[in-house]
Amino acid sequence: MIYSSLFFSESSFLSSSCKLLRTFYLNGLHKPGDVTLGGLFEVHYSSVFPEQTFTSAPHQPSCHGFDTLGFRHAMTMAFAVEEINKNPSLLPNLTLGYSLYDNCATLSIGFSAALAMASGQEEWFSIQESCSGTPPVVGIVGDPFSTFSIAASDVLGLYRLPMVSKTHQNISVSELYIYSRMLKILKHFGWSWAGLLVSDDDYGLHVSRSFQTDLTRSGGGCLAYTEVLPWGDNPREYKRIVDVMTKSTARVVIVFAHQMHMIQLLEQVVKQNVTGLQWIASEAWTLLEGLQISAFTPFLGGTLGIAVRRGEIPELRDFLLKIHPDQHNISENSMVRLFWEHTFQCKFLPPPAGSVEDAGAQCTGREDLNSVTTDLLNVSELRPEYNIYKAVYALAHALNDMLSCVPGRGPFSGNTCVSLQTLELWQLMHYLERVNFTTPFGDQVTFDENGDALPIYDIMNWIWLPDGRIQVQSVGEVHRSASKEEELTIDEVKIFWNFESKKPPRSVCSDSCPPGTHMVRRKGEPLCCFYCVPCSEGKVSNKTDAVECFSCPEDFWSSPLRDHCIPKKTEFLSFQEPLGICLTVTSLLGTSICAIVLGIFTYHRCTPIVRANNSELSFLLLVSLKLCFLCSLLFIGRPRLWTCQLRHATFGISFVLCVSCILVRTMVVLAVFKASKPGGGAYLKWFGAVQQRGTVFALTCVQVAICTAWIVTASPAPHKNTQYHNDKIVYECVVGSIIGFSALLGYISVLAILSFVFAFLARNLPDNFNEAKLITFSMLIFCAVWVAFIPAYINSPGKYADAVEVFAILASSFGLLVALFGPKCYIILLRPERNTKKAIIGHRTPKC
Repeated sequence: MIYSSLFFSESSFLSSSCKLLRTFYLNGLHKPGDVTLGGLFEVHYSSVFPEQTFTSAPHQPSCHGFDTLGFRHAMTMAFAVEEINKNPSLLPNLTLGYSLYDNCATLSIGFSAALAMASGQEEWFSIQESCSGTPPVVGIVGDPFSTFSIAASDVLGLYRLPMVSKTHQNISVSELYIYSRMLKILKHFGWSWAGLLVSDDDYGLHVSRSFQTDLTRSGGGCLAYTEVLPWGDNPREYKRIVDVMTKSTARVVIVFAHQMHMIQLLEQVVKQNVTGLQWIASEAWTLLEGLQISAFTPFLGGTLGIAVRRGEIPELRDFLLKIHPDQHNISENSMVRLFWEHTFQCKFLPPPAGSVEDAGAQCTGREDLNSVTTDLLNVSELRPEYNIYKAVYALAHALNDMLSCVPGRGPFSGNTCVSLQTLELWQLMHYLERVNFTTPFGDQVTFDENGDALPIYDIMNWIWLPDGRIQVQSVGEVHRSASKEEELTIDEVKIFWNFESKKPPRSVCSDSCPPGTHMVRRKGEPLCCFYCVPCSEGKVSNKTDAVECFSCPEDFWSSPLRDHCIPKKTEFLSFQEPLGICLTVTSLLGTSICAIVLGIFTYHRCTPIVRANNSELSFLLLVSLKLCFLCSLLFIGRPRLWTCQLRHATFGISFVLCVSCILVRTMVVLAVFKASKPGGGAYLKWFGAVQQRGTVFALTCVQVAICTAWIVTASPAPHKNTQYHNDKIVYECVVGSIIGFSALLGYISVLAILSFVFAFLARNLPDNFNEAKLITFSMLIFCAVWVAFIPAYINSPGKYADAVEVFAILASSFGLLVALFGPKCYIILLRPERNTKKAIIGHRTPKC
């Protein structure tokens, strides 16, 4: 054991020397040199704290459980220092020394060791009044376990003392970043629902705070539970934690803990026979042989873990074989003596202070390492050792760059350089941050702006062998590329899965939401627990686990599965659909009948029945009815601008022309009746052929003016209507101006009513063939159809409004055609004996 300081005397700042206030004992290994490097290692993996009486100075805890691998870590640093001292191109004319300490896996001892390296080892040493000068230790290689490195970093930060812990500088240590690599593994296998177990220390608490945040931020998932593994023997608490694991639906368990935690945890796992879990190991126990025993194999088989990159260090084994207690002073290098006692199960007399290991025989020093089986000499899996080796070289290269500084070209104020005598530790940190070198074995070592190396980690898998043993093999790697993105490579074929399916387990709180649905969180539960709710009509989601659905564009609608948008169905009164076909056939039929009637009237134009009622108006009326039938075709088919403008104008003008002819004919009938009375001859002069044509033309021109004004001011136009059906586009013609449309229909209505009134007045005129009755009946049909049209048109959506209007046009046209021309055609074709002068009373049939 050696003694060291706790802190400087406050009064020493006023004297010419610094005085240690208190000493304590630490297991250590030391070698003097011009410059000393420090090291913190876990050579014992447990300690016992004595009961404090508070009546005397507190006693140090005693170290227990010698850790051969931790001792190998320390000896690897010693080997690296020896190798550098033999290298003439690195730190020439300068010898490196080392001070290595055992933290005994205990925070207080690690804290004391950090102070020992920061303040020095001598009781008195002469320095300047400011306690400045060459530091006792210029840099430290940190403890592989982060809790102790974090604690040590807090102390070393006060001294600006550089610390390189495995692959990182300062307080950055590798396991603080291991979980970022674990997130890659979780995401790769789709494990979004996992449990987290951490040790009850600074490192574990840091992980518990940060893991969930980073897990959620990366989109990898969330934690089903987070439990803290207590220190010491606490079976009740471990049983409670295992109960939580058993009841949880999470099949993946991530554990950041030390060996002693894992042993107590697995004892409860074995006792409760908890199988079917996928364990994810932190670096602390990924390669821990103490857990690779047959009792734990059925439960830990298939474990995935992360380990630092394996490396080769030639000649290390030869160096380890030369370890012998005679090489070192027993009082200052107790670490070697403790290793010797542990390996050969013997004890040196007198025992080193602070050692409480039980041993049988007395150590002679003539024991041979080649005669025993020890993990010390197994250098086939050098992982933390290789990083320790590179960390020592990083410090050495930083010192070499500092001492190679050319005066006047230095990086500090005034382009100055520094020497060992004037060195301030922050200045060495400047060089350490810029280290960039290649080891003798071809590996590049450099640090980024955060003090992190560009590491490569192996992904390890615990394979359950047929003989019950565990074999740990690499199944992939994760490394940071030059673009600072971490890349994951896994050979899944090589992975052993400890499940009946021999496939990766599913570990999700809720199954993924397929396209067409979106996630809705379960109230009071983590983010990974959600319901899958189908998208509403008109909205879709085209990816898995969509947070929300998005609306389709205006002309599109959601598919039946709500996973993509499809063009909306279009609806209009089409020529191809049954309704459109029926109306078209009816329209053409009416047109054909008009043509036939026109042909009959033309052929029999000289007969009395044709000439008796103004044959010219009859021909014009037939032409207008034909236009009425044909204009209905403009209402069928997809609306265009020209069809929307033309359909109502043609309809309005055609019907006004038709009704005007009927009105004039009715007025002629009344005038003839008045003229037959004494003194009534004056009536006929107002209803000659010219006056009749002029009246029809004038009445029609009024409608033409209405239509023209309507089209010019607020023209009807095609419109895509989505109000009737969400999933359909109804193409229709909007009238543009309600006033224009109302004026068009109103004018037709006025003429029709006048025709009806005049015809009604003339219905009882003495005549064998009283046309007034036919006009009255036709106008009654016409008015009834259009009165019924108005409410039907208003309440009919989309294409059915057009169908109603077409039906009204066809019905009224057929009513006029049949009522006015049906009886005449009947007489002309079937009752020619009535088509004579005698049959037409009160009329003189002119010669052709």
